[in-house]
Amino acid sequence: MSTRKIETGSRQADERFSITVSEKGPYLVYGRPPLATQFIMLNTEYESWYFQSGRRFPTESEPTALCRCGASKRKPYCDGSHLSARWDPTLTAPDEALLDHSDRTHGQTLALSDNPQYCVFARFCHATGDAWHLTARSDDPTSRRLAIREASMCPGGRLMAWDRATGRPYEFRFEPSLGLIEDPTIESSGGLWVRGGIPLRRETGQTYEIRNRMVLCRCGQSANKPYCDGTHASIHWQDHLDSLPEAEARSVEQEDSFAPKEAFAVPEKV
Repeated sequence: MSTRKIETGSRQADERFSITVSEKGPYLVYGRPPLATQFIMLNTEYESWYFQSGRRFPTESEPTALCRCGASKRKPYCDGSHLSARWDPTLTAPDEALLDHSDRTHGQTLALSDNPQYCVFARFCHATGDAWHLTARSDDPTSRRLAIREASMCPGGRLMAWDRATGRPYEFRFEPSLGLIEDPTIESSGGLWVRGGIPLRRETGQTYEIRNRMVLCRCGQSANKPYCDGTHASIHWQDHLDSLPEAEARSVEQEDSFAPKEAFAVPEKV
């Protein structure tokens, strides 16, 4: 069995939580983490701005088998459709740390790490001027705050904001939990949002890097399995699980439960 790596800024969840990726079938979830739809909601400028929880799904069975081929008739659960569906289950993601191949954008007070291979097309990074330009202008307090927010809202972990004075990253402290991403703006469903350092492993015993936030493919078409690569958006894949919850668009000035503060900086180097 390979040694578990933990991404900088992440912490491993309690040992009862884990996900095993079947080589040719579903995700097997252990530990009964909460599972709910998570809708990408807009601000008043019609930009991705926050997540809103929707319908909850039980994870009481041990393990809970969640579909990863995209063809199940009882999503989000597996119903055996992977045995006859036209999809390639091959796990192609490299066995490497996400940050090892990240680019860096440097501003006066922030740096931004960026690994495009893990883009899930959630588009939080493009609100209010985009995370890269905001990082470059991070000597301005408003630009700094928005850059941290946009990087922290990236569900797949492609982006991470770093304080240049301390060298520490900014990360939300998620409880171990799962989200079924829904993106009504582009009429598509997204991947399985895994939060809070839940370990991910293969049936072979290979363990993937433990991350505070990552998104796993649910449509069965990603070229970076088990991770989502945004393909669901180009094919407009839908799971038909839930309708859009009622909510008003929120402005930049309005705070919400995901608004990052300085307190979210990792308090020690890991």
